[in-house]
Amino acid sequence: MAWSIAQVARMSKVTSRTLRHYDSIGLLSPAWVGDNGYRYYEKEQVHRLQQILLLRDLGLGLDVVAEVLNGTDQLTVLRNHHRWLQDEKQRLDRLAGTVARTIRELEGGDEVKMEELFDGFDAKKQERHEAELVERFGEGVKEHIAESKEKAKGWTRADADRFMGEWREIAHEFGVLYKAGTAIDAPETQELVDRHHRWIRLSWTPDRESYSGLADLYADSDEFRVNFEVENGNMAEWVRDAMKHYAATRL
Repeated sequence: MAWSIAQVARMSKVTSRTLRHYDSIGLLSPAWVGDNGYRYYEKEQVHRLQQILLLRDLGLGLDVVAEVLNGTDQLTVLRNHHRWLQDEKQRLDRLAGTVARTIRELEGGDEVKMEELFDGFDAKKQERHEAELVERFGEGVKEHIAESKEKAKGWTRADADRFMGEWREIAHEFGVLYKAGTAIDAPETQELVDRHHRWIRLSWTPDRESYSGLADLYADSDEFRVNFEVENGNMAEWVRDAMKHYAATRL
């Protein structure tokens, strides 16, 4: 029995683009490719995908996942992962302290300093995410990452709350337009995309190429795609296409 890439994506909750990426880096190749160019997966490949997702859920990067599945010394891998778990335990302890300090502040205690507000958040996950961006879009994206970090240095907690609040509003409005069947080039869609572009500029300044790249990331990355989940719909692709139209016509 074989399953198409769309069927595997639907069953595993992994996007087709992610599966194609796994194929491109040699992590998970399909059993065969049809005359129509579609990838098909058999039981062996589905089992391997399950293993990949389990290892990813443990926090392992794709390079380490490949090492484990390709027969590298598993004892060494496990020892490295044990060290990671110990580091993670320490991080969670710091995070618990951060939450406790915030609770005390909200109960009328001393205000938590901005630099202490995010103590314990997963810096390694951020590093992995940034590495994936560089791998996908090239070294030039490092400038945007640095710009974003530099702008955020001067933010207060209220600034951060307003920033994320506007993002939630924009994502909600995208959903309203998508469910209404609004075209990607409709004026109301493009005005909302323009609002999104102005919101992004609070953090970093995208040009035509990088904004188009961000559009691809919204549709490709499970981490971002979850913001555009609509039952029986492809809202992430709709947002991507609307952003690309904006980039091509206004940037």
